[in-house]
Parts: sequence; structure tokens; C-alpha cells
Amino acid sequence: MKRFVQLSETNKKGRNCLPVLEGTIGPPAIDVKTLYGEYGVLAFDPGYRSTASCRSAITYVDGEEGILLYRGYPIEELAENTSFLEVSHLLLFGELPDPNEKVAFERRVANFTLLHEQILKFFTGFRRDAHPMAIMVGIVGAMSAFYHDNLDISDPDQRMFSAIRLIAKIPTIAAASYTYTIGRPFRYPRNELDYTSNFLQMMFGLPSEDYEVDPVVSSALDKIFILHADHEQNASTSTVRLAGSSGANPYACVAAGIASLWGPSHGGANEAVLDMLEAIGDVKNVGKAVDQAKDADDDYRLMGFGHRVYKNFDPRATVIQKACKDVLDRLGLDDPLLEIAMRLEEIALQDEYFIERKLYPNVDFYSGILLKAIGIPKSLFTAVFALARTTGWVSHWLELHKDDHGIDRPRQLYVGSPLRHMKK
Repeated sequence: MKRFVQLSETNKKGRNCLPVLEGTIGPPAIDVKTLYGEYGVLAFDPGYRSTASCRSAITYVDGEEGILLYRGYPIEELAENTSFLEVSHLLLFGELPDPNEKVAFERRVANFTLLHEQILKFFTGFRRDAHPMAIMVGIVGAMSAFYHDNLDISDPDQRMFSAIRLIAKIPTIAAASYTYTIGRPFRYPRNELDYTSNFLQMMFGLPSEDYEVDPVVSSALDKIFILHADHEQNASTSTVRLAGSSGANPYACVAAGIASLWGPSHGGANEAVLDMLEAIGDVKNVGKAVDQAKDADDDYRLMGFGHRVYKNFDPRATVIQKACKDVLDRLGLDDPLLEIAMRLEEIALQDEYFIERKLYPNVDFYSGILLKAIGIPKSLFTAVFALARTTGWVSHWLELHKDDHGIDRPRQLYVGSPLRHMKK
């Protein structure tokens, strides 16, 4: 039965109610589309904390219960039993691939891993000390000038073609954004490798010698990709959908998403974790840092604990915690920062202050440690995040065009000067 919420004001037609929309799971939403047109008022929701900006069937997050679902599947099950490209297929098409579909999809992605040779010249236009995210914004945005054969966004086949092309090329771009800044020659994709192993060989391989990918490292990084593939209507995904609503091409939309992700409040959290560990400096200083964080009169915060969305344990953290320890055991690293991190984790999981406030280590805490252990530099952390999230971005971009509601156009509550005139 359809539900309605009653209003104190009546509209032009004498009605005083708005419909309530029900999703599959999660809270219902009051349909306010007619609020201004029929009642002459606006909904005020800075930051859209209580606004459902769209209908979506891709990802569901329940922060109170610590739940993350991709197309209905718990993130823990997907990370344990699938590969990143299988998850990409799930997000794009709505279903996990069967064995034949898996092989066909992997081949389809592999067909597009190479970059146009002229795009490689674009890298030399950036300074050697440019941030990899700055390079990625520029290169991805420029792709529409090279791959304009499938830019008719009214054609579903061309939309999917462009989406898969972006998923295929983004590791090549991310790796080149790193190797360029350190003066190492660009390394081409090797399509006999899986998606994540290919990225690793482009990152760390040298033209003068073979590079052997460690399967434990590749598996751990693949899990990072899965865990970061999508996260509902976050800032960067909303940016992609907002840009897409104007009819912008997919490369421009994803470039906008990368720019949004670059913000330290969004994609830079795991980088902030490493900054914190470096500031602590020594495991003997951990206790002091914890006491400082617990001091109500001190603004100091421990990065990587708690989450803006999850008020319970971050479900992604459980997965990445194990992957992190597997890699550390495999590589046998003796890194002071990793020792500090492990001591912080130990305290946080036992200290009543953290337990009562549900300040558990989150996915950013572990991913920063894991990426460092793999050898990925801190400056590239957000670029790796962008690589993984591209799958989510293009999935939302595709969904947007299936349920087109026109260009997004938020309103505002104007608080400036009223009408006034210049003095004569």
C-alpha cells in the first residue's frame, strides 16, 4: 500500500501530502519532487545528508550495522571468493559472471589496456614532481579527444564500450603517472597477466629485466581494488553522476570524479594514516599519542579510526586486516612505521575508550599500511583508490543514463542582500 506524509500546507490542488517511496532495504524516502512546484517551498539539506539524490540498484551501505553490499552480495563474500574483474562485471551488468562470461569479460578488458601512443607524449607535458592525481585528471580528461569513436551516449552499446575501455586503461594511466615522476621508462601492459598483476608489473617492472609478480601481493592488492570499487553516493560518485546528467562524455565525468576523490577528506585518508605514523616516529611514542587523542581538550586525532559512515566496525577493514598481515608475513618486512601501526591497532582493539566510541581501525588504516608494504609510494595511494573506484563510477554513469531524469540542478536557500538599486 502506498504511504504518504502529511504537510501543514495545502498545494494549489488542495492536497497536503507527499508520497513515501520504499526501497528494497534501508530507510524510505519522502518524494519531494513537487515540493517547490506545488507548495512553493524548498527542502533544505546542506551536504545532502538526508537526501536520496537518485534511485540506484548498485551498492547498499548500512553504517549503523556495518554492512556493505554490491548488488546484494556482502563485501566480505566477494573479497574472499571473487576477483576484481568479476566484481566489475557484477557492478556493470548486475550479476556475477559464469565461467564463460568471466573469460569473455577478461578478454574484452585486455583488448583495451594499451594507450594511444600520442597520449604517452602528454605525460611529458607535466613536471616530474607533479602529483599522480593531477596527471590522471589531465590524461583521463584528454581521452575523449582520442577515443571519440564511441561517444554517442544515447547508444547503450557505445556507453558500455566506453565504460569497459575506461576500466581497462585506468591501470595503465595510474602506473605511468608514477613511473613518469621517478624517471623510469613507461612499461606496456602484458595481457597474459590478470588485471592486478598487470598493474604491478607496469608499476615496478623494468624494460631491462623480467618482473615476477608475487601472488600473495597481487591477491592482497586485488582485495583492495574490490573493497574500494564502490561505496554508494559518496562525493566522487555524486560528482560523476552530476556531470553525467549534463550529457558530458564518460571520460570528462570520470576525470571530474578523480578530481573530487583527490580531496583529503575523501580519497586522502590512507595517506593521512601514513603521515600520522611518521609523526609518531617510534613505537615508544604510541602511548603518548593515544593519551593525546583521548584528551578532550586536545584537537589531536588518530587517523584511520572510526568512519564518517560506519558507526560500527567497517566491514572492509576485517578483510583488509587479514590481507595486510598475509603480505607482511610473506615479505618479512622490518619497518618501524608498520610496528607503530600494529601497536596502535592492538591498543584500539583493547582500550575501553576506543571500544565504547566504536573507534575501530577502518579500511584506510589497513590499506595505507598494506600499500606501503607492497612498495606503492604514499603519493600514489589516492591514484590506486581512483583506479579501483573507476568501476563504480562507470557503473553509476551507466545507471544514470538508464533512468534519465534530466540535468541535475540543486536549489539553494538564498541569504544574500535583497533587491537593491545603485545610487544615482
